[in-house]
Amino acid sequence: MEEKKGTQNQQELRIEIQLDEETAQGCYANLAVVNHTDAEFTLDFIFVQPQAPRAKVRSRVITSPRHVKRLIQVLQENMARYEARFGPVTVEPGPEREPVGHYH
Repeated sequence: MEEKKGTQNQQELRIEIQLDEETAQGCYANLAVVNHTDAEFTLDFIFVQPQAPRAKVRSRVITSPRHVKRLIQVLQENMARYEARFGPVTVEPGPEREPVGHYH
């Protein structure tokens, strides 16, 4: 009986994900700004050009704290797999940046 419940739950979790052509192209971001309230996280993905005084938010994702926790876990797992295959990724210390509180 337990086996049927497990199989049934797996079938219920199947989601068909659609991806339109524009979204499939993706966008490049080299900076992320993260803000949060007690109910949600806002992740802004930004492209900063060298020596440019302005940067533009390319994408904004608003999600729940639980989803952010799962996202962190899956990113850590994928980075471990990446480094196992291609070698360690090093992060050089960069200039300290103040969080962006608002946009113009």
